[in-house]
Amino acid sequence: MARIVLLGCAGSGKSTLARRYAARTGAALICLDAIWTPGADVTEFRETLRRMHVGDAWISDGNFAAVSFDIRLPRATMIVWLDRPRWSCAWRATIRALTPGTDHALRDLPKVLRFIEGFERINRPLIEAETRAHGGAVPVVRLTTDGEINDFLARF
Repeated sequence: MARIVLLGCAGSGKSTLARRYAARTGAALICLDAIWTPGADVTEFRETLRRMHVGDAWISDGNFAAVSFDIRLPRATMIVWLDRPRWSCAWRATIRALTPGTDHALRDLPKVLRFIEGFERINRPLIEAETRAHGGAVPVVRLTTDGEINDFLARF
């Protein structure tokens, strides 16, 4: 069974892909954004991640490289990067913030857009370094378009 770590910029579609994959395969869906809350205890967060990543089939949605890759990547059988253009991530994040009933607040949109703007310069290098340190042998799949995502899902 596959154990997938799903990475990418905010607004790239990680959560959508994770939900679709879990529904299609029956794999456990582990959404790090749903587990982490600002100001939470990092030790407790890491213990929760350890418990959730012991199964044989899961998709783990979220970056959290510095505090989670040493737990998640050694168990992963695949890393999937959603490599979407920055404009696409910003558009998706904006639509998400404007959609009623989502967990994403409009008041947080400026912060999210700043994160997206700096992702390639700030976050990607950190994520790539942590990937090499903790999951260098794990195969990486990069998906950039809706068609590639659909083809990926069709394999399962």
